[in-house]
Amino acid sequence: MSMQTFITGSTAHREARGFTLLEVLIAVVILSIGLLGLAGLQATGLKNNHSAYLRSQATTYAYDIIDRMRANRQTALAGNYNIALGAAAPTGTSIAEADLANWRNLITNNLPAADSSANVNGGRVTVVVQWDDSRAGGSATQSITVESEL
Repeated sequence: MSMQTFITGSTAHREARGFTLLEVLIAVVILSIGLLGLAGLQATGLKNNHSAYLRSQATTYAYDIIDRMRANRQTALAGNYNIALGAAAPTGTSIAEADLANWRNLITNNLPAADSSANVNGGRVTVVVQWDDSRAGGSATQSITVESEL
């Protein structure tokens, strides 16, 4: 083997070593961008999951007051379960007032910036539950309306 061959092979080996390092750096950059994308997807998924949780809770609370009205049907038909958005929770001792106070307490303690209303009109019940969902990035105020028959 000649001296010329040895030197040429050695030089080619040094150039290949630097090229491999560049490939590794590019791969790390591409991997980092991919991981940042996955982190963004995870954050979006968490926000959407929380928003769905709040909507589920609001639906459960709407059906809760309707069930309470059905358990006390005659009082509900008389309009004793009617409460408007923004109205203070009742403080009386009747079953309807205790139900409404408990219902409002559940909603305000478990939904952010929540409000609710219930209206009975001729056996038809309309329940509205509102809450602040600005954390999910959408409209700040969300609401759900449930209509049912007693």
